[in-house]
Amino acid sequence: MSNEKAEVSRIKVKFVIEGLGEAEGELVRFLAPRTVDMVVRKLPIEGRAALWKEEVYFETSIKMGEEKAKGTIEKGTIAFWPMGSAICIFYGESQPYSPVNVLGKITKNLELFNQVKSGTKIRAELLVD
Repeated sequence: MSNEKAEVSRIKVKFVIEGLGEAEGELVRFLAPRTVDMVVRKLPIEGRAALWKEEVYFETSIKMGEEKAKGTIEKGTIAFWPMGSAICIFYGESQPYSPVNVLGKITKNLELFNQVKSGTKIRAELLVD
């Protein structure tokens, strides 16, 4: 039973990056439950990459306020940026422009994000084992 609960609270996702490959990540529900639920319901989400310092982000149609928002994050963080209605991936040590709702972590191929160019198509989708 506890294993079932763990699977509900951790959702595996992949990011398909045009011309570069795929990265994998995990959304962790307790970090921002309403935001994670909204993102999962909207998957797959596709957008064009924008760059800021050591961060790749892409706009979504999701409108959410701050939820357990943080102004400092760790390398590899997947987050939602309320001010820009965007999903962000932090591939370096840079910090967000304004507080973000932390959603989870990239678990595989984080290094792909430092090769992303502005305008590159990125699609986030559920990872099916």
